[in-house]
Amino acid sequence: MKNLFASVLWAVILCLSALSGASQAQQSSAGGVWIQVAARPSLQQAQEEARNFAARLPDVSGYALGGGWYGIVIGPYARPDAEQVLRVYRAEGQIPRDSFITFSSNLRSRFYPVGADADTGTTAPAPLTTSDAETAPPEPAEDATSEVTPEVVVVDETPAEARQSERALTREERIDLQIALKAAGFYTSGIDGAFGRGTRASMSDWQVARGYEPTGVLTTAQRQALMDEYNAPLISTGMASYTDERAGIRMDLPLGEVAFSRYEPPFAHFDTAGDLGARVLLISQPGDRRTLYGLYDIMQTLEIVPLEGPRERSGDRFTLEGRNSDIVSYTEARLDNGEIKGFTLVWPAGDEARRARVLSAMQESFTRLENVLDPAAGMDDAQSIDLVSGLEIRKPRLSHSGFFVSGDGVVVTTADVVNGCGSVTVDRDVKAEVLLRDSEAGIAVLKPSEALAPMATAPLAANTPRLRSALAVSGYSYGGILGAPSLTWGALSDLKGLQGESHLARLDLTAQPGDAGGPLLGKDGTVHGMLLPEATNGPTLPEGVRFALKGEVIRMALEQAGVGLPATEAAATGELPISILQKEATGLTTLVSCWE
Repeated sequence: MKNLFASVLWAVILCLSALSGASQAQQSSAGGVWIQVAARPSLQQAQEEARNFAARLPDVSGYALGGGWYGIVIGPYARPDAEQVLRVYRAEGQIPRDSFITFSSNLRSRFYPVGADADTGTTAPAPLTTSDAETAPPEPAEDATSEVTPEVVVVDETPAEARQSERALTREERIDLQIALKAAGFYTSGIDGAFGRGTRASMSDWQVARGYEPTGVLTTAQRQALMDEYNAPLISTGMASYTDERAGIRMDLPLGEVAFSRYEPPFAHFDTAGDLGARVLLISQPGDRRTLYGLYDIMQTLEIVPLEGPRERSGDRFTLEGRNSDIVSYTEARLDNGEIKGFTLVWPAGDEARRARVLSAMQESFTRLENVLDPAAGMDDAQSIDLVSGLEIRKPRLSHSGFFVSGDGVVVTTADVVNGCGSVTVDRDVKAEVLLRDSEAGIAVLKPSEALAPMATAPLAANTPRLRSALAVSGYSYGGILGAPSLTWGALSDLKGLQGESHLARLDLTAQPGDAGGPLLGKDGTVHGMLLPEATNGPTLPEGVRFALKGEVIRMALEQAGVGLPATEAAATGELPISILQKEATGLTTLVSCWE
């Protein structure tokens, strides 16, 4: 069925290609559009890329874009046909995901195809200007068999008519033109809607760059071409106004890439509908500042909000940005009159120019309406510990336990939990720097990015415990799922490893993988060592055989990392009640996570 669908799509494209080959000249003059698939800063690179695309796709051309860049485009097509071709080629993987629809006004002199390979009915959308001729590299000899014939520019208005039509513009329309000129790199002054010398000079420069007569006054058609050029990122994603009466929000959304899916309060989900993989959430719920701050914390646990990126929470609003190699995510929300409303935009990494324009349009158009999503709605739906309102919770690659050894939050843990991590966190969401990693001993020392105030720090024992002494490891046995560490009791079996390693102690203790890195405590609350993870190589040991790093090795690691010895160095205090021991263990044990 899938192959049949693909065949039908290709048949449509081949049909469009046949039609376009016979009518390219007419399309170009009648407002046909193109699909830009690549841009290269070298003419030679662009020619090679164009040949590669032409080897498997029809209607491939190459044009100078200005500023030393050369674009590879497919077309021209009528706008509806271009949108269909764009969808099909993306779906088939024939063109990059960030390909987009562009306009003839953005294209200058053609460099591919030329000579015998060129379609004699097609000319460049804009003529080669003098400045182009001075800056463009010479064509290779094999491509110099014919010259590009410049297109005749049709003047839609005389300068007097252009000034007259310009006088009818509103201040907002004038501001939009200045913004577009600035985005294109021609205007550098303030945005005020006043067309003074600076604006006139930028208009003239834009006209020269696009092959028009440099009058300094844009005609109606030129103004449209400039705005189409500026709005190409929005046009290519189908930006349009959307009203959600239930959530009480109106805003522009990239409806060519996302479509409404469902409500799972406090979110209205808009899932991927195009090929980019974009997603949108509308945020709507009643609440107060405490609710807002709770949402701020919850959003940072979600898979769609990567760890890297700026976060700001102040007063009655917050913003979150997260980036990784796959996505860029932006969230903003604000409390007003007992209602929290906002949105999240998730966009593929590597398409920053379009993402920035889409985000700006969403921010500018965001409007609060009456109504808010009912937080009780959907309470009967199936729930999962890995989901929050239908969104996956971000999960670390590996989580172990650790324990605080200083009042500002320095942590000791296992070396394996920090190997090959994009980032490391302690205390669930605080980023940490690796001060020391000793893979041979199996220990790491971490310093949090912000000073912490742990409830307790490890009182390292001054003496070695007696054999068969009861010891307990405090750890997040199941990687933090239970929310707090637990004590697992065992006994000291030997003061060395199986091969006589003096820095190890052998334990008779059954622990879980997440317990590794946790402190090994005596009944008096002193810390005698750190539980090591189970060995992944070597002989298979009987169940209940585990090893711990001795306290003296921990001391040496702290000294090597430049961390002073804990001020709470243990003294003999006698056995503690289990409830007090559990409280002390909970205060000094923390969760350490490795993130991609």
